[in-house]
Amino acid sequence: MSRLVLVRHGQSIWNQQNRFTGWVDISLSWHGMAEAEKAGKLLAREHFDIAFTSMLLRAQDTLYEILKHNMYCEQYVRVHKKSRQWYEHFIPADDDARELKIYISEKLNERYYGDLQGLNKDKARQQFGDEQVHIWRRSYDIAPPNGESLKMTTERTLPYYKNKIVPELRSGKTVLISAHGNSLRALIMHIEKLNAEQIIQVEIPTGTPHIYDFDDQLTLLNKQVWTPENR
Repeated sequence: MSRLVLVRHGQSIWNQQNRFTGWVDISLSWHGMAEAEKAGKLLAREHFDIAFTSMLLRAQDTLYEILKHNMYCEQYVRVHKKSRQWYEHFIPADDDARELKIYISEKLNERYYGDLQGLNKDKARQQFGDEQVHIWRRSYDIAPPNGESLKMTTERTLPYYKNKIVPELRSGKTVLISAHGNSLRALIMHIEKLNAEQIIQVEIPTGTPHIYDFDDQLTLLNKQVWTPENR
């Protein structure tokens, strides 16, 4: 049996300002840090074997806040996708078994919003019209100008999941992923076998753990969404 824990990063400064963020590397707001802390307390007794996150600060800071509250994570080591042979070039020691490895990849980055990045969403509606902005935000395969659609995000995120994360789950590990609304939608679409119409309706609250349990064949057994009210 294995477990996958998905957490969308806490509120960022640009979430707070109602701006399109995408790949802009903006920090968490104070409220976002509080959300990450809350997630950490909910997950404090989960024994994680490995973790994955994006290249973006808001996802990484959320992950570190979660691990700070974890009773089993005494230390961790970051493994960068690029030049991985350098970052993993060391002489092993007995204490290495206690280190949680964190793998960092832009494949888990948020959807790239192209020309909309930095633009206030209300101003975008005034400039392009409500219907057009709604199409860019909520359609599966229509991208904003010079940006990514959810379909394009899925096409870069899902292969990484299958190649790097699924093998860890097959070995029975508990895996933590701290990422973004749309990269997590790509994973949820695959895990829950949702179609394009269904996934665009899925809302993923910031700082709220989504828990998936699998059997030895990686068949989904159970899904839970943890909140302070149900823990």
